[in-house]
Amino acid sequence: MRTIFHLDLDAFFVSVERILDPSLKGKPVIVGGDPKYGRGVVAACSYEARAYGLHSAMPIRTAYRLCPHGIYVNGSHKEYSRFSKAVKNILSQYAPVIERASIDEFYMDFTGCRNVYGSLFGFASFLQKEIWEKLSLPCSIGIGSNKTVAKIGSDCMKPRGITYILPGMEKEFLAPMPVESIPGVGKVTLKDLHSKGIYKIADITKLPQDYFAAAYGKYGIDLYRKANGGGSEYLSVEREQKSISHERTFKDVTSKTYLKQKLFKLTGKVCQELRDNGWQASTVTIKLRYSDFQTLTRSKTIKPTDDDRIVFDIAWDMLLKAHTRRVAVRLIGIRLSQFKEYSKQEELFEWEEIKRKKMLRAITRLRDRYGYDIINVGKGL
Repeated sequence: MRTIFHLDLDAFFVSVERILDPSLKGKPVIVGGDPKYGRGVVAACSYEARAYGLHSAMPIRTAYRLCPHGIYVNGSHKEYSRFSKAVKNILSQYAPVIERASIDEFYMDFTGCRNVYGSLFGFASFLQKEIWEKLSLPCSIGIGSNKTVAKIGSDCMKPRGITYILPGMEKEFLAPMPVESIPGVGKVTLKDLHSKGIYKIADITKLPQDYFAAAYGKYGIDLYRKANGGGSEYLSVEREQKSISHERTFKDVTSKTYLKQKLFKLTGKVCQELRDNGWQASTVTIKLRYSDFQTLTRSKTIKPTDDDRIVFDIAWDMLLKAHTRRVAVRLIGIRLSQFKEYSKQEELFEWEEIKRKKMLRAITRLRDRYGYDIINVGKGL
């Protein structure tokens, strides 16, 4: 039986902002776009702000209407990365295997370590205390026999909670929870499940697996397995980041113009992350999922670049060629991989290319300081 920890830093962006500015403690803090511009979404918000109905991904204009007295900050992205690395350094002192799932989430495999650390619950409490005392960051921890159960566990008792799901009790633990507690169940899938009368995880387990396989394909089989307490038992360990990707799920889109707009925005975000890390990518991959859940990917190797326009033109061409069925689209995504360090040897480029690269880096600096939505890059650029 595996022993997997999932550690989730509570309201991470807000916690870092409060470390940088202690006057924000105890106040409704919202990290995201500036409401003066009316653009952007909430990247994170404090528990004081959530009391007014705010949540992540909410339009900043809506957030301001609900909480006009909140403190809106653009975000300190480089500081978030620095603190995330510091947390991982602490965990590396104790965990034999670590997987950083995102900037504020970590999986750890402590299988066979009970004789070393004793009580799992007690050791989780020790990790919480260690991170708080050294970095002033609160966190919640879930302990389970696989990654899915551990992640759901860490969400149960926020903030600063610890949840240990005993081996063999996974199905009973999950049964009363809403289906959206299962990682990967988004708004579109949730609405579809509700239309079928499925609201609790127990509702999934009462039906046969074949029902979900017929409705959702491989995704449905995976959903059924997770509802019954299953999940991945092994961590994906990478010495360095291998790819950058963004996806967008829709409610069955048929307009290619709409898909083009969304792909352009996704491309801007992955290229922004490239420049933030000082990388260029040599492989562009697109993902296309139809409304019947048939999914396909296409990849192309290119000259290393971090240019939105170049990446988008290649990605859109691949998407157009891949989209051959007269079926609505449920999801599109873009992934960049095969990285190399960006070179500043400008003498190798033509003058127009030099100017463009300087412009892209100026945009990157603006977004790092004021948030991604402070400036929109048009196709003409």
